[in-house]
Amino acid sequence: MTPRRTTYLLLFALTAIFVTYAVKWTGLTPVPASDLSGTPTTGTAVVLAPVTTDRIRHTIRAVGTLRANESILIRPEIAGRIRQVWFEEGQTVEKDQLLVDLDDSELQAELAQAAAQLKVSRLTYERLKQLDLDGKRYVTKQQLDEVAGALHVSQANHALYATRLAKTKIRAPFSGITGIRRVSPGDFVGAGLDIVNLEDLAQLKIDFKVPETLLRHLAPGQPIELTTDAYPGEIFHGAVYVIDPQVEMTTRSVQVRARIPNSQQRLRPGMFAQVLLTYGQEERALLIPEEAVMPKQEKTYVYVAREGTAQQREITLGTRTKGFVQVLNGLTEQDTIIRVGHHKLQEGDPIVALTEPSR
Repeated sequence: MTPRRTTYLLLFALTAIFVTYAVKWTGLTPVPASDLSGTPTTGTAVVLAPVTTDRIRHTIRAVGTLRANESILIRPEIAGRIRQVWFEEGQTVEKDQLLVDLDDSELQAELAQAAAQLKVSRLTYERLKQLDLDGKRYVTKQQLDEVAGALHVSQANHALYATRLAKTKIRAPFSGITGIRRVSPGDFVGAGLDIVNLEDLAQLKIDFKVPETLLRHLAPGQPIELTTDAYPGEIFHGAVYVIDPQVEMTTRSVQVRARIPNSQQRLRPGMFAQVLLTYGQEERALLIPEEAVMPKQEKTYVYVAREGTAQQREITLGTRTKGFVQVLNGLTEQDTIIRVGHHKLQEGDPIVALTEPSR
């Protein structure tokens, strides 16, 4: 017996064993190929599935990290010793509420000195100005200009010390929740040293990226569903409010930002989240089981059962949903596809269809 003949006999025996066990253990019933073509024949055992229609939502899935609506590290603009801390850690504070007092005794003295100098400069200028108006020429123009310049310097110094004094009162720039305090009363802090973080958690933001090929489907106001590992199975809702006008060259994606209401403050900045963005729906989309799809060299194919044979068909896929995938072109509702057994088929191979028992 030649090696080639031995190989053929072995393949035939394996096929027969597969069909026998498929029928015995899965309850599948063989349908003779004559039911498909009218001519009795033998072939590869397969399971068929119809092309169905159903309503689907067109969605985009992405991931992102939650961030506060507003977030800031409270820092002093000037150096000084902390005289009083007016907040508790984790406290809700209102906009412009006093948070920290720096010792202002030295600045108070400097401001008083600047105020006194300003008063003298103003009186001197007004007196010389009056003499000039009398027309007696007791004052030269140069003298008047010098006194006017001194008055401007005094005014600037007074404004400078008044501004520095105001900066000893550190206030909340927006309403929010204070974090963990980094300083204590009596500490000397330099300008820019962290005191506490302030977070606005009334609503959160999330940034996520979408491929540029889907840019045409994006618009402000689109709803999103958000899930987190912290609350398994729970869905939070939000909406897109801005789409970055520039596409990132390295990733070929566009950044999208959405807001999520968070009145109960269950969500926290820094949480990892999954995002589902819905951009439309289709009432009668063509659907096939995902397992029937065969990717090959950047194209996608299925096998269609026709007249007792397998015919390869190139298709274009759309949205995926719960084990099914949308077919944009390449199939019709009248087609029957091969769901199981297609990986060992070639174009034109005869098939034996197995039907699944009704449930």
